[in-house]
Amino acid sequence: MLDKYGTGQDPYCYPGSNTLRNRLNLQDDLLLIKAERDLSEIAAEQIDFSLPPYDLSYLQQIHRSLFSDIYDWAGELRTIDISKGDTRFCSLTRIEPEAAKIFDIMARKDWFEEWERSELIDAVAEQFGDLNMIHPFREGNGRAQRVLFEHIIVNAGFTISWWPVEEAEWMHANIAAVICDYGPLKTVFEKCIGERIGEQN
Repeated sequence: MLDKYGTGQDPYCYPGSNTLRNRLNLQDDLLLIKAERDLSEIAAEQIDFSLPPYDLSYLQQIHRSLFSDIYDWAGELRTIDISKGDTRFCSLTRIEPEAAKIFDIMARKDWFEEWERSELIDAVAEQFGDLNMIHPFREGNGRAQRVLFEHIIVNAGFTISWWPVEEAEWMHANIAAVICDYGPLKTVFEKCIGERIGEQN
């Protein structure tokens, strides 16, 4: 049986199933998805903003905070290679060095502090798309990454809200970024990044 990431019988899943092993022992995918969404939304409210520097360990802390009530492996880097459709994510042996490159790019740009909004949109769209290709966790990458980029964008001095964008648009934007077409992600961030903090009416 192939799971949604095409790994065959995934060791993260219950035998003969594509449902992830979880602390709630839910073996129905739809119930697990709902529980995961509800619990991670509650957990996200409890994550404190921190100043940079940010790195893969910081992203792991976010993931652990979001999913520790659901998965034993929350915050741990995946131990198998995964793909989704025609997209093959970063091989597990390259997760740490490739992620380090992306965080180093942002660090060398001073985490986009004092950048104009239009420049910030272009920059975070590219870095978000590239980091998504790393996909360091077995599940929950998008949610953890959005919290990380909330912190990056707020630190850069702008408000951020994901509500203007539907899930289908997110998926399309991330798929386009696989071939380095960052246009759809720029559209996403154009909708989500608000005014400079302190300048709201």
